[in-house]
Amino acid sequence: MRYDVIVIGSGQAGVPLATRFAEAGKKVLVVERKNLGGTCINYGCTPTKTMVASARAAHVARHAGRLGVRTGEVQVDLGAVVDRKTEIVRQWRAGVQGRLEGQGERLQWQHGHARFVGPREIQVGVTTHTAEIVIINTGARHVQPRLPGLDQVAAVDNASIMELRQLPEHLVILGGGYIACEFGQMFRRFGAEVSIVQRGEHLLGREDPDVAEALEQVFRAEGIQLFLDNEGKAVARHARGVELTLEKGSPLIGSHLLVAVGRQPNTDELGCEAAGIRLGARKEILVDAHYRTSSPGVYAVGDVIGGPQFTHTSWDDHRILYDLLLGRSQRGREGRLVPYTVFTDPQVARVGLSEAEAKAAGIPYEVATLPYASIARAVEVDETAGLMKLLIDPKTEKILGAAMVGLEAGELIHIFVALMQAGSTARPLVDAQAVHPTLAEGVQSLVMSLPRYALS
Repeated sequence: MRYDVIVIGSGQAGVPLATRFAEAGKKVLVVERKNLGGTCINYGCTPTKTMVASARAAHVARHAGRLGVRTGEVQVDLGAVVDRKTEIVRQWRAGVQGRLEGQGERLQWQHGHARFVGPREIQVGVTTHTAEIVIINTGARHVQPRLPGLDQVAAVDNASIMELRQLPEHLVILGGGYIACEFGQMFRRFGAEVSIVQRGEHLLGREDPDVAEALEQVFRAEGIQLFLDNEGKAVARHARGVELTLEKGSPLIGSHLLVAVGRQPNTDELGCEAAGIRLGARKEILVDAHYRTSSPGVYAVGDVIGGPQFTHTSWDDHRILYDLLLGRSQRGREGRLVPYTVFTDPQVARVGLSEAEAKAAGIPYEVATLPYASIARAVEVDETAGLMKLLIDPKTEKILGAAMVGLEAGELIHIFVALMQAGSTARPLVDAQAVHPTLAEGVQSLVMSLPRYALS
């Protein structure tokens, strides 16, 4: 069958692209081999942040005494937590299906595995489809490391761990990135013993040491064991579950093993070679600034092209590509700001350069830091863990980057996102009248701690 547009995958770029093309009068086909909604709805943002909310509720209840509130014994019903997560996922998934089916005959969606059999030609089951434009939005999945014995134990990944209905006695986690950190703290707050094994010297290896250390202090205070600058060498079955041999120190004995060492693009069963689509060293689809692959008429967006693997980046891909294909803009994906947040508690958020990145690139900067303990609002609500950090250009006063570890860091970082997007200096934050007492007032204090903005 022939279409104007074929979209492979129903993630955060694929669905809005498909519906908008249909609304523009195009004949569109969406092919999805698993559940509608992609990683975000099914295995990523929606389910994890739903369960993080339950974990925080348990933590707040246990520590309410610090605010003079007495509670009884806190018990976590993990099955109920999972059921709540599953229902919310179901609602979002149904919403995606309704959105696709609401386009009438202009948009069809098919459940099945799409594989290229030629340029702009795919096969789903026994049916072949062609289109003038084919867009790949197949996402990514967890990496299975080459760890001796891993295939002999019942390890869990970021998806299967959210189906556990009984609390692990001791969760051992390989990896120290955002997935490892979010699940590690989550299950610790549910009541499990948790150990994190990280190859690098710090958790969240992309961040500056002071930023990472602020989160590490919180984790240690909550009883999470951190094995930094270490790595697993082999894993084997044990009477209590699994035994992980470490490069340094004694083996770790755990009831469950979570593997969270990275993600890889879903291209290995896509038939890219048949379509002339070139792949990179990590099997990502190579695209230019306008999302064009090496095969004319074929485009790729989202996690499958490598780079920042965030839902909001994929969604941004969709609107840039849509405008390009309709001739409404020539703006590409290069040079855009990509903020992100790790939904630990406290949250970790950043936009722009870290201090380490500025140093490595030889970029001059002025830096300011402010502990959350210096913010009135944080003291009043007893959420003083963390810090704020800012880098500005000494000549232009423009913001080079900002990082935060602290309460609602994921919300506050957007203050800097907006200013950086507008090409503004940091001066508006000095001149603005900030409401007291708010966390945003702390952002103003951070900027004013730079000597050039200090009150004389």
